Amino acid sequence: MLPIERLELLVARYGELEEQLCRPEVLADRTRISKLNKERSDLEPLIHAFALYRNVEKQIRENEEALADPELRDLAQSELGGLAQERGRLEQSMQTLLLPPDPNERKNIILEIRSGEGGEEAALFAADLFRMYARYAETKGWKLEILSTSESATGGIKELIALVVGKDVYSHLRFEGGVHRVQRVPVTEQQGRIHTSTATVAVFPEADEVDVHVEDKDLEISIAASGGPGGQGVNTTNSAVQILHKPSGIIVKCQDERSQLKNKAKALKVLRSRLLDMEREKQERDEAQTRRNMVSTGERSQKIRTYNFPQNRVTDHRIRLTLAKLDRVIEGDLDEMVMALRTNHQAERLQAVGVAFAKPATSGDEDDA
Repeated sequence: MLPIERLELLVARYGELEEQLCRPEVLADRTRISKLNKERSDLEPLIHAFALYRNVEKQIRENEEALADPELRDLAQSELGGLAQERGRLEQSMQTLLLPPDPNERKNIILEIRSGEGGEEAALFAADLFRMYARYAETKGWKLEILSTSESATGGIKELIALVVGKDVYSHLRFEGGVHRVQRVPVTEQQGRIHTSTATVAVFPEADEVDVHVEDKDLEISIAASGGPGGQGVNTTNSAVQILHKPSGIIVKCQDERSQLKNKAKALKVLRSRLLDMEREKQERDEAQTRRNMVSTGERSQKIRTYNFPQNRVTDHRIRLTLAKLDRVIEGDLDEMVMALRTNHQAERLQAVGVAFAKPATSGDEDDA
């Protein structure tokens, strides 16, 4: 059942906000108008859905009354089925909109990709994953900035850290964190045998200074010459910055810029985001000890997805979804996978508060041994 009284209070609040936003004293206060506009914008989808729900309820009542009229009975009966389905869809939508918002939903992210088991093939797969996310970011109009990278001998990626900036980046990519497994014939394989390799992906919401305060006394900062590709100037300049956060033991190194100050700023950005993610994980463990999976707690130790090139399929093992279009997914066509993961997460949140939610049908999770 929908909490109608609560919804009506929110409708009243929405009206108050619209009235306040027309006042001259509010229009003259930039901080206040920004805060009120945000609250209004957050409420708008729910208010719109509730207005549609009320209209559908009215149509259902009118059609039920029309059943008593022999001339209108058939028409009313034919419309009631569709109206009932629309009412159910709107109820489900509003239940989701009523859930407490995740404060990180609209944040940018720090994306970290590392090669895992499989040597050079794992590094090449890590590079493929980075290109996949880069192309997906491009389709969304997001900006991607590489903060730090370490390449392998064959042009793969040992480790890459990037900042992804744009609308609702975290809400789209939050479930990409985990162990990604690839099954394919490596370019170095002479006998055509399929190999299995892995790469790990970590996704952290970008932390502002107000989100995480880092004390200078807790930092141990080391300066060294940068390594890897970049030219003689980069390799001989003492610009690489490594930061150890002593309380947590987290170590961050950035070396892609020639400027020591720029590398330090990037390293601190990554450090704050990792610390914020640690705090988020701790809160989720405290709130739901029984939900120990990547979607809910951010654990990265388990295999979350398999990319099977010979059969052109990709399988997400958390939601048992298999798509027979790996060739498109690896080129950045991630929307179907991303939306399925987000819908599943919403269903789990609603189930946790006792609301039924119909999960989308998914194809079977085939075990890629």
